[in-house]
Amino acid sequence: MSEPPTVVQNEHPRPRRPLQLWALAALIALEALALIVVVVVLVVDLFTAPADSIISAIALTGVTAIGAVWLVVMALHTVQGRSWIRAAAVTVQVLLVALALGSFQGVFARPDIGWLLLAPAIVGLALLFTRPVINATRRA
Repeated sequence: MSEPPTVVQNEHPRPRRPLQLWALAALIALEALALIVVVVVLVVDLFTAPADSIISAIALTGVTAIGAVWLVVMALHTVQGRSWIRAAAVTVQVLLVALALGSFQGVFARPDIGWLLLAPAIVGLALLFTRPVINATRRA
């Protein structure tokens, strides 16, 4: 009688992802979802609201859609622990801080939107610089 084939165990089990990395991925995914909602609103506005410049409206919608896709890609790769996401995520969070600060001032100031942008950006920056996230996204 022949013996059943032996099963080889994985010599290098996949390391567990830290909670902070999951939290960062969730935060980036929520930012992506928010930007997707903005894209939908912009698309609806293209067809329902008169634009001063239709070319500018289409360009703004396109750039926003590209940003939404990029955030989805970042969220997926954050879960995988890719090293490049740290720089990309810092860039996105700093841009959110800049937008938030702009929302707090000027003739058309909207502090409510400012806080909605600033709070997750600060949390995202804090998560990016935690030791578990740095270790999980370090190149081998």
